[in-house]
Amino acid sequence: MNTDCLFCKIAARELPGQIIYEDAETLAFLDINPVNPGHALVIPKKHSADVFEIDDKDWIAVMRASRIVAHALEKALKTDGINLGMNNRAGAGQVVFHAHVHVMPRFAGDPHSLWPGKPYAEGEFAKTADKIRSALT
Repeated sequence: MNTDCLFCKIAARELPGQIIYEDAETLAFLDINPVNPGHALVIPKKHSADVFEIDDKDWIAVMRASRIVAHALEKALKTDGINLGMNNRAGAGQVVFHAHVHVMPRFAGDPHSLWPGKPYAEGEFAKTADKIRSALT
């Protein structure tokens, strides 16, 4: 546990949270600033800052729990869809530096868009793919 971490404190029950799911490795609770009612956060109980730091076991557990929560939101709230999202590091909008996945219920006519999308410049598509493939080796 990181004693300065808001999410670690929720997991330790030192701070209140609307907990909706828990298993041995993970905890899910409602986001206090939701995209829509039911927007939940799924965290590993063991502290890690982000996707770059989380170990494989906890990552698998968070993904499994995220799917369980998605099914529950769909059933309970009669959603038209679910978004899963994760912000990693400040440059991507991460505010609480404890790894967490957003499970967001979505409904027909929902005006929220996750990203606007930008087309690649001439020749940039293949060059970008080549850079990424090189980093994988």
